[in-house]
Amino acid sequence: MSDNSLRLVWIYPDLLSTYGDQGNALVVERRARQRGLDVARLDVRSDQPIPTSGDIYLIGGGEDRPQRLAAERLRRDGGLHRAVGNGAIVFSVCAGYQILGHEFINDLGQREPGLGLLDVVSTRGEGERCVGDVLADIDARLGLPQLTGFENHQGVTHLGPTARPFANVRLGKGNGTGDGTEGAYNDTVFGTYMHGPVLARNPQIADLLLKLALDVNALPPIDDRWYEALRNERIAAAQQPA
Repeated sequence: MSDNSLRLVWIYPDLLSTYGDQGNALVVERRARQRGLDVARLDVRSDQPIPTSGDIYLIGGGEDRPQRLAAERLRRDGGLHRAVGNGAIVFSVCAGYQILGHEFINDLGQREPGLGLLDVVSTRGEGERCVGDVLADIDARLGLPQLTGFENHQGVTHLGPTARPFANVRLGKGNGTGDGTEGAYNDTVFGTYMHGPVLARNPQIADLLLKLALDVNALPPIDDRWYEALRNERIAAAQQPA
């Protein structure tokens, strides 16, 4: 990695990329390059150490056993903790979101320790699985438009006092708690249940990650017509009667 590069790290594509979430890394990389930024992307497999000098770390979704293996290896490695301590930005989806919390229920039905980077605890829901399109209003403090995504999870995630809801749902289940919240975040760590990939459907979130990593308030504009067409199509589809 060049010292002048924006360092983008995709964590454990061999374990946590079941639902196409690796597309999130492609979107962040492309949107940075469209603005003339030099990007060094590193895909870190689960048998490799997590680098501590990254700027943006992305974690995707996965099945229950790979989730447990990923959590075990990330706890043992410790690199992501050190990266966050260095000011890195982390964006996680579904299984990755649960791993960043204090604990979740693993494939053995046991409580599995998470990384404690988000003040959330995930349990297993008793009712129907949360599946379908979601529309939600992102926390106004982030200055982002409506969230569109697809959820597919049995988990229920409860937010602690230091975690802010990433969004509040208009359509869908979100965190599954019945309180209308979706995802969670603190200053530099974000979690959501949204697939899609979520950054293709919500490119402004990718831009937020870039701005936070670069410590800037704005980025040069780029051609968003393709992204907007996708967003509009998915939002319209979600609003159609079942």
